[in-house]
Amino acid sequence: MASVSTAEAALETPVADPEVLVRTDGALGWITLNRPRALNALNVGMIRAVHAALDAWRVDSDIEIVYIDGAGERGLCAGGDVRELHRQITARRSGDTAEFFREEYAMNAAIAEYPKPIVAIADGITMGGGIGVAGHAAIRIVTERSQLAMPEVKIGFTPDVGGTWLLGHAPGRLGEFLALTAGTMNGSDALYAGFADFFVPSERLDAVRDALAHRADPTGPSEIVMLFDETPAPSPLSAQQAWIDEAFSAGTVPEIIARLRMRMRPEPSSVPEPSSVPEPVEGTAPGPTPGATADLLESLAPTALVVTLDAVREARALDTVREALAGEYRRVLWFVHHHPDLVEGIRAQLVDKDRNPHWDPQTLADLAPDASAAARDYVPPVPLWG
Repeated sequence: MASVSTAEAALETPVADPEVLVRTDGALGWITLNRPRALNALNVGMIRAVHAALDAWRVDSDIEIVYIDGAGERGLCAGGDVRELHRQITARRSGDTAEFFREEYAMNAAIAEYPKPIVAIADGITMGGGIGVAGHAAIRIVTERSQLAMPEVKIGFTPDVGGTWLLGHAPGRLGEFLALTAGTMNGSDALYAGFADFFVPSERLDAVRDALAHRADPTGPSEIVMLFDETPAPSPLSAQQAWIDEAFSAGTVPEIIARLRMRMRPEPSSVPEPSSVPEPVEGTAPGPTPGATADLLESLAPTALVVTLDAVREARALDTVREALAGEYRRVLWFVHHHPDLVEGIRAQLVDKDRNPHWDPQTLADLAPDASAAARDYVPPVPLWG
């Protein structure tokens, strides 16, 4: 049975806070994001509560493993509270916005650098800020219900919370593809792309948690989780790797789109006979196509696309998640302070819900030759670290 530990007494946020549940079970420190009606979307109070628990348990010898999950059946976390972000920007409360991102990124870095194993359950919807919670944990579990994504370009924004680090280290050019299309991964895809480590059926998650809290043999948390690990159906993304790599290795977004359009016009001699077309693998969803991908890219915010491509490629060359977070922070605050597309994207998708954003500029052809440089080189008024 869960009990109160000395770690909890040190938390600044009360244990009874309904938006984050913090308790212990044996040697397990257990954090539950508890805002299910909002799909556990993160606000600054939740971020502070999670970080406080991690800080307290860091020095608590009774806690050996940290376990993070989300309340409800729909998912771990749908991301940050973007409606609140919209209110802050439109009310010119930029100080509150910068504080939110600084505290969120400090929590992301703490998870990535934590000295004790963190087990994160990316069951159901795990997107944006949810990836920042789960993606940097030592042991990342997905299920048959998992839906993982970095969907920021859909609101005229750019991936953050260390997502560029994960995207930059995905196989081949999957990182560019997932970032620019806001593509959703199932559990198989997440394993293939390096966003997860184990696949456990959702009905066995309680048993996993109980084993982590109370089993002494095997002693390592990875070995314990491995007892519940199953092999999922093949990743739909893996079957698309060749054309994704070819198209998304292009130097610019317009060149990527051009390569995708070329893929739509195969030479007649290269069209396979009907009998040689492979049958879909049972249990897998249809994968993306070059034509649909090109159409999607042409509908998204041009500035967000070029800034995101630059961010993922920068992160690929960096050494740590912390460095990637610093690059994201520059770009994120540039959008907050200097570009209208973020506010417009949130308005169109989540406030007015007319799904008719008016991007500035509206097309890639109207962008400056190096439109990503301003965001890359932006110096925030308040530093991220320190």
